[in-house]
Amino acid sequence: MPQYEAVIGLEVHAQLKTKSKLFCSCSTEFGKEPNSNVCPVCSGMPGALPVINERAVEYATRMALATGCSVNLKNVFARKNYFYPDLPMGYQISQFELPIAEHGKIDIETEKGGKKTVGVTRIHMEADAGKSIHSQAENASFVDLNRASTPLIEIVSEPDMSSPEEAEAYLRKLHAILLYLGICDGNMDEGSFRCDANISIRPVGQKELGTRTELKNMNSFRNVRRAIAYEIERQEDLVDDGEAVVQQTRLYDADAGTTHAMRGKEEAHDYRYFPDPDLVPLVLEQTWVDEIGASLPELPEAKFARFMEQYGLPASDAEVLTADRALAEYYEAAIEGFDNPKKVANWMMSDMRRMLNDNVCSVADCGLAPKDFGTLVRIVDEGSINQKVGQKVFKELFEQGGDPEAYVKDKGLVQISDTGALEIAVDEVIAENPSEAEAFRGGKKKLMGFFVGQIMRKTKGQANPKLANQLLNEKLN
Repeated sequence: MPQYEAVIGLEVHAQLKTKSKLFCSCSTEFGKEPNSNVCPVCSGMPGALPVINERAVEYATRMALATGCSVNLKNVFARKNYFYPDLPMGYQISQFELPIAEHGKIDIETEKGGKKTVGVTRIHMEADAGKSIHSQAENASFVDLNRASTPLIEIVSEPDMSSPEEAEAYLRKLHAILLYLGICDGNMDEGSFRCDANISIRPVGQKELGTRTELKNMNSFRNVRRAIAYEIERQEDLVDDGEAVVQQTRLYDADAGTTHAMRGKEEAHDYRYFPDPDLVPLVLEQTWVDEIGASLPELPEAKFARFMEQYGLPASDAEVLTADRALAEYYEAAIEGFDNPKKVANWMMSDMRRMLNDNVCSVADCGLAPKDFGTLVRIVDEGSINQKVGQKVFKELFEQGGDPEAYVKDKGLVQISDTGALEIAVDEVIAENPSEAEAFRGGKKKLMGFFVGQIMRKTKGQANPKLANQLLNEKLN
């Protein structure tokens, strides 16, 4: 029985997919020349006044409603005061006492197979800081303000998670919801979806929380899980050795798989929050919030349940297909081409996912229309072409698209299922391999694979394997 239990809470920053920044009209496009997406407002010039981006408010509200939060019709922007070179104003515009949303929840599946509810403490909007760039070659540091004032929402969880696996499940669920809503691109490598973890341990059964540390610099789901697992083990070792856990911020080193101290952390930062005098309180109309709620798409959890009920899919299939909204929509459209949900799902989870991984792309980049993909699965199932040819056709049509039936016919790939035509090939193969035929009759039944292979070679892969096996059995026995 474990001696300690972990207490984990996550703070997730999601960059909203708006075209312009939170308080000015500068572009949010990633990868532009340093300091090219900058104006007097986001560079903190004296006298430049911020103006709220309505689309960012809409996106924040969508996330609030999707996570069951109460939307505060009156919410206030505050100045979070601290000094850092990439913070040109000397403060960050955020929300403190009156955020846009509070008291939501996310349901996750635990490693034991049961459901667990993780509370969402709050969601608040804030402007991102710039980016510091350190050059060892030039022995100098630079600041790029392109990211300054990019709109973010911070989603703060309750400390309801107790294992690295639960933290990863919660993070994946948040990520999926953001993508389903279309309000964040979810790119962890580019920093548009990033996570900090607060971790402590305590003896099993104790209610009082232990001393916590904050983990940063985790840029993948796998690294979040690994970093938390390492930190829990590190804290347990300290306590077992009679040492105290120090409250501090720690960075995760993915190469070493360890964490190391970044800075000490006091009981609470003195950010000297106060309402931003340049921004009046943000007042939302209930009718506007209701309209946003009515426009929400079907979310991952609801789609997961529907896929199992409507299409008779096992949970493992439904989980894979609904993890990505575009993949789920492609799958449902593909069923129009072949009304066999399970067989279409099998192709989606095997050949489609393999192609997407090999080409490092999303299903949106697939040139083969969903209905045509369903047609391809159907003609393989009907025996017009065999599985191997079907996979080859899919690979060829993945980028260019086209009608699979017409393509197969034009290329002469239609499977030979005519008994008379195939019987000729079978007779020729047996005649060309007399010693193998004799060995087969003598009991070496594994040679059947050899004969089928020879027939496939002779027919250029167009022979119906099932019929070829049947004819070989008749003639060799």
